[in-house]
Amino acid sequence: MTGSTGEGSYADRGPTLPEELLLLGLDPEHGKPLNDPSHLRYGLAGAALAELEWAGQVSEGRGGRITVGSPLPLGDLVLDTALGTLSVSGKDGDVKVKRWVRSTAHGIDEVCRQRLEQRDAVRRESRRALGLFRYERLAPGPVDLAGPARARFESALASGFADPRGRLLGALVSAVHLDRKLVRGHDRRAVRRDLKALAREHWIARAVAAAVFEDEAAVGG
Repeated sequence: MTGSTGEGSYADRGPTLPEELLLLGLDPEHGKPLNDPSHLRYGLAGAALAELEWAGQVSEGRGGRITVGSPLPLGDLVLDTALGTLSVSGKDGDVKVKRWVRSTAHGIDEVCRQRLEQRDAVRRESRRALGLFRYERLAPGPVDLAGPARARFESALASGFADPRGRLLGALVSAVHLDRKLVRGHDRRAVRRDLKALAREHWIARAVAAAVFEDEAAVGG
């Protein structure tokens, strides 16, 4: 996607890449993440950063750092929240992408939820597990955006992820291990290998995958 800076340029568009990734990552029946919630959050942060790159706001700097090209808002809640975390210091290229993905993951997740709620795609419901532990689920709202998001992913999968946006979506799906839930069929192992290769191609997807790997390594000792 090519974008331009400027207030309101994203106002009338459909779901951004992080919103689509969240829709793909939710169990349509139970409204909870299909994979590790922390890993999905890393993916949402990475997806927001990718949208900022397409809009010309950020680029890859040296040593795995993020260079901020323009701090001008785009008029989108999710993307402007992400951009705001990068522009506060006023220094170009001073944030390592993996560190940024970790530090902003919760905040990006929350604004993605807010934005999908504003779009009437989800509604928040508070539940208790075993009658004790409170958790939030995102039940489907009156506007179905999850179905089209899954259809676009399936179309990208069928085309071999030919377009840049589809390629990055596939890369992020692999980086956060959503491919284990979304890829079906007898050739799923080969498809997952291809998706893993996509995740190694892009600087943002690599950082997300590295954050996920570090979490898994810490748990595994």
